[in-house]
Amino acid sequence: MKQSTNGTTQTLNKHTLSVLVSYNLNALSRIIGIFSGKGFEIDSISFGSGKQSDLARITITTHGDVQIIEQINKQLNKIIDVVKVNDLTYDSFVERELALIKVTATRSRRSEIMQIAQVFRAKVIDISPEKLTIEVTGNRDKVNAFIGMLDPFGVTEIARTGSVALKREFDGNV
Repeated sequence: MKQSTNGTTQTLNKHTLSVLVSYNLNALSRIIGIFSGKGFEIDSISFGSGKQSDLARITITTHGDVQIIEQINKQLNKIIDVVKVNDLTYDSFVERELALIKVTATRSRRSEIMQIAQVFRAKVIDISPEKLTIEVTGNRDKVNAFIGMLDPFGVTEIARTGSVALKREFDGNV
């Protein structure tokens, strides 16, 4: 909740936008320009090729009240490289984030760290005498919880992607 200047309370909701664009870096820079120029906030952004080689999918997580999200959608649809904007927030969708975490792992603590990784279905992808690099995927809460569990061991580096998301097609009926 956020108190506005006129005394009313506005609800700031997280929104996940899936934007299909022509595959070029101009599309990404134009989208970022809209957000920075209008003062909209980006929580995360991911850019990658799609099913067709000439199209890319950009997943943006942002937040704001209904008017702000409406304005973002209108501005995105004005960009020439944008093919389609889909606000997944009101649909059923799957969302994942990837993180690579480098953690201090002495021989005596290594098995404990690997057990924690196993609980989170994470994978050890690199090992050295003093450190482990672990890959974890999941929603933001899972990734944050995993990093929190590793903090006491000494997290030395983290690299995270933004969220990637697609609309869920299965509606529960067979």
